[in-house]
Amino acid sequence: MSHGDDMTDLEEVVNQLQTQNQQLQSIMLQKQSLLIQNNEVEKALAEIEKHSDEIYKSVGPILVKTSKTDIKNELDSMKEEVELKIKTMENQEKRLKEKIRDAQERFQSLLPKHEGEGG
Repeated sequence: MSHGDDMTDLEEVVNQLQTQNQQLQSIMLQKQSLLIQNNEVEKALAEIEKHSDEIYKSVGPILVKTSKTDIKNELDSMKEEVELKIKTMENQEKRLKEKIRDAQERFQSLLPKHEGEGG
């Protein structure tokens, strides 16, 4: 393999690592947003348990009276959906971290070829 091929491989791995790191950052931001959303749903569910009287929910710019059962079912469903999305994000994050590790190892294996060349 020529010096040019090695440099091309090295550049390819560097570009791959940059792209994968950007993807990882995006996934982690999405996951963080979902974790916040999940926390809000949990707080709302806890708040519902404290109240046996009237419960209102926001629908656009207005508040609408709703039953405790209906809002609890709605929030439980929302929580389930958010938790499923979090699991999906965690799986994507895990796979991407493995790809990044592989690319870093490939980068390290290509690097020694260039250290002694001085150019």
